[in-house]
Amino acid sequence: MRMTARLFATACLSAFMLTACAEAETDTSAQDAAPAAEAEAPADSVAPGADIIADAPDSAWRTVDPEDLIHLVTGKGEVWIEIQDEFTPIHAARIRELAETDWLDWKVFHRVIDGFMAQGGGAVDNPSIEAPFDPIQAEFGIRRDPNAIPVNEIQERRATPRGAMAQAGFWNGFPVGTQPSALAGIVADGRVDSWLLHCNGAAAMARTNDPNSAVAQFYIVRGDAEHLNTQYTVWGMVREGQDVVESLTVGTQGQTLGFRPDIIEEFELATQMDDAPTVQVMDTSSPSFSAYLEALAASRDNGRLPDICSIDVPVRVLD
Repeated sequence: MRMTARLFATACLSAFMLTACAEAETDTSAQDAAPAAEAEAPADSVAPGADIIADAPDSAWRTVDPEDLIHLVTGKGEVWIEIQDEFTPIHAARIRELAETDWLDWKVFHRVIDGFMAQGGGAVDNPSIEAPFDPIQAEFGIRRDPNAIPVNEIQERRATPRGAMAQAGFWNGFPVGTQPSALAGIVADGRVDSWLLHCNGAAAMARTNDPNSAVAQFYIVRGDAEHLNTQYTVWGMVREGQDVVESLTVGTQGQTLGFRPDIIEEFELATQMDDAPTVQVMDTSSPSFSAYLEALAASRDNGRLPDICSIDVPVRVLD
């Protein structure tokens, strides 16, 4: 059995080539939540909450449905991405379609910006290759019924670096921004605005300036992409292999001299594999996860939780 616990950290895109805009340099120090940056612990120290993770009962772990698990293979290694339907059903269906048709096999990560994201789906000889699929409707957020899709709100946080204050919490191990759930009790539809966050490891869809233009190119956050919250559709989260994403060659095809993009050798669903492992995510509504959060807060001088995008949601992979 392999056990991992990935670190979620936090990033104006235009056309199918994501463009880092000046807003990427936005100062986020005004956020009321604790800063995302954390000092690295000494190599021989025990990570806060490690004992809680190790001792968590099986009931504290949620097994990712193979239909919701993407296996992405590059020459640098494997990446496992969980898809979710509740916030972005149209995009989830498109990702499964891309996997089942093998469209992304032998495409490349044609635009990789250090500290921002890795964009894939271009061809080796044409980063803007036209995919044989229709554009899909944007799904930047939902009106959420807190009873149907419960989010355990853990901190106040801005929706975007310069946006209004909101709440942040977890749903099924996905970091979520949301209006306070209590607001649902005083609005006519009994729902609140909620959206998936662009934390490190978030998998989202690229598009043109038209919000409803996403087709087949995607990106994975590998740094600060918070200014994209509520502007681009997050459809999944890396559960294993973010180190592989971080190792992808930096550059832009057709612009960076000598750039040799990493190839997507396989983009498939776990159901298409003969020997897929079992990927489990700690249930973020479980007592074990609550205890884990308490341990994280207790380990800090201010006694507060780090920013949600710096909270490592435990994952274990059973071979």
